[in-house]
Amino acid sequence: MSKKTLDLAEVAGQLKEHQKTRSLPPVHLWKPDFSGDIDMQIRADGTWWHEGGQIKRPAMVTMFASILWHEADEYFLVTPVEKVRIQVEDVPLFVTEMKVEEVDGLQVLTFITSTEDEITAGVDHLIRVETDPETEEPSPYIMVRYGMEARLNRNVFYQLAELAYEVEISGQQHLMVDSAGMQFSLGTF
Repeated sequence: MSKKTLDLAEVAGQLKEHQKTRSLPPVHLWKPDFSGDIDMQIRADGTWWHEGGQIKRPAMVTMFASILWHEADEYFLVTPVEKVRIQVEDVPLFVTEMKVEEVDGLQVLTFITSTEDEITAGVDHLIRVETDPETEEPSPYIMVRYGMEARLNRNVFYQLAELAYEVEISGQQHLMVDSAGMQFSLGTF
């Protein structure tokens, strides 16, 4: 499949109304045919690259993230008229901040991504932690939307770990955190 060039002016025009209201465009309703691949990559550190250069304008990255779609372990930028595949090293979104609140007597954890998504951990937004078998380093994630996850940066994960408490589950000690009435394991020790 040949490389495709995305018409940025057209995409910006289509998203202008959604940016005014800070709502996400209805990507889940758009069903264009596959248009090809573009030379865009989201690296494991959360940086976005296009044609070999880093995209440094946060507004541009936020715009692209708003039209991101996950399907069959692949990632696409989708508009009403085109669907182009991009490359993602780990996950497409990156959590840079966490807020802790108490709502109706429950702790609520809200995560904010570098692309301005706000996600409250709970039944629709699960937290999971993978541990590298060789280094034993944890990689924490939260479900965002459309089957896409965000990785928590190291500082946010440390803040989360400070809230953790120990619970024994099936004979193993887990570090657990609560959000919106649910418990999430940060790993065993």
